[in-house]
Amino acid sequence: MPSTRVLRLAVPTLLLALAATGAQAQAPSKAEQTLKYRKAVYQTLVWNFGPMSAMAQDKVPFNAAEFEMRAARVAALTPMLSEAYSAESRNVTGSKAKPELWSNRADFDAKLQDLVDRSATLATVAKGRDEAKTKAAFLDTAGTCKACHDKYKAD
Repeated sequence: MPSTRVLRLAVPTLLLALAATGAQAQAPSKAEQTLKYRKAVYQTLVWNFGPMSAMAQDKVPFNAAEFEMRAARVAALTPMLSEAYSAESRNVTGSKAKPELWSNRADFDAKLQDLVDRSATLATVAKGRDEAKTKAAFLDTAGTCKACHDKYKAD
């Protein structure tokens, strides 16, 4: 069992060493933070889109309550994307955004707003729990995603 004197010396020394190591580590840039945020929002969207897609394609049985929940999540998430494309993230390493996104920013922003609007409509339609209407609204929303990805995302 270590003596109290050894612990009194070891603990502050360890804390100083940890603090020095942390101070030397470089904080991520604003661009890197933005890209990380953008990827997290998209990952969460995909997490919720997947089950809706499976239901819309009749790969799994339609579950109106689950669809409604996931559609509401998507409607809440899509507006977050507008802040995920700040100018400083234009050339950040690891981004899959094509250069055309930045040179056609007005078109990209319009497509993003279309996604926000259609996601809100999807959430509203899903509340009605009508399977055919919900699936149609989902396919419309998914088409909006695809239109933007085809033009502005590198695979």
